Amino acid sequence: MTEATGIVGEFLTLKEGTDADLLAMQCGDFYEFFDEDAEIVADELDLKVSQKSSHGSSYPMAGVPVDDLTPYVSALVERGYRVAIADQHETENGHAREITRVVTPGTHLETGDESAQYLAAVVREASRDGGDTYGIAATDVTTGQFQVTQLDDADAGEALTELYTFGPAEILPGPELRNDDEFLDRLRERTDAALTLHDSASFEPGRASHTVREQFGSETVDSVGIGDQNVAVRAAGAVLSYVEDTGVGTLAAVTRLQAYGERDHVDLDATTQRNLELTETMQGDSSGSLFDTIDHTVTAAGGRLLQQWLQRPRRNQAELQRRQSCVAALSEAAMARERIRETLSDAYDLERLAARATSGSADARDLRAVQETLALLGQVADAVTETERLAESPLADALDGADREAADSLAAELDSALVADPPGTVRQGGLFKRGYDGDLDEIIDEHEAALEWLETLPDREKERTGITHLSVDRNKTDGYYIQVGKSETDAVPDKYQHIKTLKNSKRYTTPELDEKERDVLRLEERRHDMEYERFQELRERVAQRATLLQDVGRTLAELDAFASLAVHAVENDWTRPAVVDGNELSIEAGRHPVVEQTTEFVPNDLYMDDDRQFLIVTGPNMSGKSTYMRQAALITLLAQVGSFVPARSATVGLVDGIFTRVGALDELAQGRSTFMVEMQELSNILHSATDESLVILDEVGRGTATFDGISIAWAATEYIVNSIQSKTLFATHYHELTALGEELPTVENVHVAVDGEPRSAGSDGDVTFLRTVRDGPSDRSYGVHVADLAGVPEPVVDRSQAVLDRLRDDKAIEIRGSEQNDGGTTQAVFDLDSGQFRDGAVQSGDAAAGSTAEPVATDGDPEHAPGEAAAEGPEGDERAASLDSETEAVLSELTELDVNETPPVELMAKVQEWQAELDDE
Repeated sequence: MTEATGIVGEFLTLKEGTDADLLAMQCGDFYEFFDEDAEIVADELDLKVSQKSSHGSSYPMAGVPVDDLTPYVSALVERGYRVAIADQHETENGHAREITRVVTPGTHLETGDESAQYLAAVVREASRDGGDTYGIAATDVTTGQFQVTQLDDADAGEALTELYTFGPAEILPGPELRNDDEFLDRLRERTDAALTLHDSASFEPGRASHTVREQFGSETVDSVGIGDQNVAVRAAGAVLSYVEDTGVGTLAAVTRLQAYGERDHVDLDATTQRNLELTETMQGDSSGSLFDTIDHTVTAAGGRLLQQWLQRPRRNQAELQRRQSCVAALSEAAMARERIRETLSDAYDLERLAARATSGSADARDLRAVQETLALLGQVADAVTETERLAESPLADALDGADREAADSLAAELDSALVADPPGTVRQGGLFKRGYDGDLDEIIDEHEAALEWLETLPDREKERTGITHLSVDRNKTDGYYIQVGKSETDAVPDKYQHIKTLKNSKRYTTPELDEKERDVLRLEERRHDMEYERFQELRERVAQRATLLQDVGRTLAELDAFASLAVHAVENDWTRPAVVDGNELSIEAGRHPVVEQTTEFVPNDLYMDDDRQFLIVTGPNMSGKSTYMRQAALITLLAQVGSFVPARSATVGLVDGIFTRVGALDELAQGRSTFMVEMQELSNILHSATDESLVILDEVGRGTATFDGISIAWAATEYIVNSIQSKTLFATHYHELTALGEELPTVENVHVAVDGEPRSAGSDGDVTFLRTVRDGPSDRSYGVHVADLAGVPEPVVDRSQAVLDRLRDDKAIEIRGSEQNDGGTTQAVFDLDSGQFRDGAVQSGDAAAGSTAEPVATDGDPEHAPGEAAAEGPEGDERAASLDSETEAVLSELTELDVNETPPVELMAKVQEWQAELDDE
């Protein structure tokens, strides 16, 4: 293979020195991609590919302008690529290039997504007692947030749940986890994060501890309580090392180390967040989620904070009461609230602007945005202090978290420095106001005077020469020139020096113009260099105050989130819940926060405590059982966010976790059946829930055979009641479970009420789902009625009801469709002892052995009514012999069918299939 030289060779050499997927190398005014990188980028971004020759070989080449690199890199990173950037700089020997940064999913500053963007690391160590300890660290490089925790005596599920709450864009697994395929597969299943294998040395305890203490200071590390948490420190050190190695330049913005414990937040695993549709619906849409419903924020940072609250509810009673008091004050002070929201609507994202300043990527428009947003702090503070209801609330204390005097000072400095509408580039001048810097003003005056001389030159020359078609312009090829129309070129003075002939004109220069051009270019370069130098100094001063920007940004975001919750509470008649210790969950006239937006909702009460911990919820399909249970979970969650809740009144005992099993997504593509998913979710709940948790079970055991399902549901109920003792709502169609409400002291039955009687033999039925929950079990299932509501053909519904009635009465079921029997029917009996249907092929010896009901064939004779034995003797033998092959096949299948191993839904489908076969014949 021919070795590339020149630019291509330099590119390939740089690429070998990085573990990035792609390299963008600056070549003058373009960033170029070569070889395989060019083909990948061209395919992903629809760029044109050209060819670059090097040492006798040709290499694919694709490029983008220097000023347009950011959107292209963003698109590549969003597709999961790690992109190295090699910048060009001048040396004594010409151009030199070196990799200055690597943009990865977790370190991308220019993201267009307003949500938090976390880079996380997870480390595992085996504990001496046989358990595992996990350390997790997560930072959002776009805002500078840095959080760390250690999970002692934990399992992989707990670590995965903790990671999921951050929704990381990129995860750095520690050395112990890199070969744990099961753990990595579960990470890939539950998150969209890119998995990156960072330098193992950065996870070593000594090096990691040094890195963390260098970043935050030894006193800080010890004061927040992670100094002795070796595993947590290892994860934190790896994250800091990775951010530094990628060259993103935001470590200066990472100044606040936040350590939290296992009991600080409510556990919400991936399944629960999906089932409760916190940030997206089961279909993957953001519209219709809880966050979409209650989000009335007017700033990106406020929306990001509110979403974080929903995904990580708190367990700190004092903090929740503080939040509630802020929401209450804003809900009662409507005019002040709207004044604050109107002010905040002009705010920019200060946390992300701080990160851009510290990374050196902020431009003049970014700094002007900083100035305008800092100035809003005073306006918001005035709105609070001037409103008595707000001034007496914790909102006033919330504002104390930001230094107003320092914010005003920095805002004033920026305002005095930058023009109102600065250009988008920082190297072309025009950034600063007059009076900001005396030396710069002098250069600007000289430059503008030279420009003015050039601007007035055409008028002077026209007056001096009498030439009417004369202009002065400039381009990269000719520099400044005088252009004269061809009709007047005979009148040009002798000192005009011809430089170019065009179709309708000629271009000239003069010694005086050449000299002035040199002055302009010299002054222009000095001006641009000086402005850029002053701008870098100004940006550095802003970067040094990154903590101030973060404080102000978080304060404004918090006020925005409080105002959003207040707006929703007022507009939807939500109430302030009492958040208490203990197991009480008392909800009067509770509603589902999302469903009530689109439906005339029927409120329901709920009461649970130490003596009423487990509620078995029965009732028809489509009657509202799932909604009732979900709203209980969402009201509990909202209360631990600090929000008001959709109810007339509510008392919510703090929970340490909310766990749900609601339906199951078919994951056959991952080799897991629906029932397997159901059982894995149940397993997670039984392992993870505690006596301080809230558990929502919407059907357990429905994915397998009837008796298996009942057995699993029964055993799970006993285990939760006797061993876990968590608050639990369990919706089921297994009415056998309602018996537990009479036997177990903390178990109660509730049901969704129905008005009227369902369809039955000889009756069309008239049923109304009241959607009201009452004490006691449901009297029956209404599956056939639901089938009718769903539009199942009437013959099927009628036949289903007839089969159901005979099953309930322990009678033989007629299997219709035998043409050879002159339209007669074949009967089969469901034997509860064996859990099987028995067909008409029963021999006399079977009857003698104790068969209690022999299936028979009839010809419609009233004497041979359903359930009676077939006539004996030659006539009966003749009837039996008259069965056609299709009917015999159906009876054979009936005989072989094991009802105990057949799910109810499959059983009904099989009955319909047999009926169709017999009808066809």
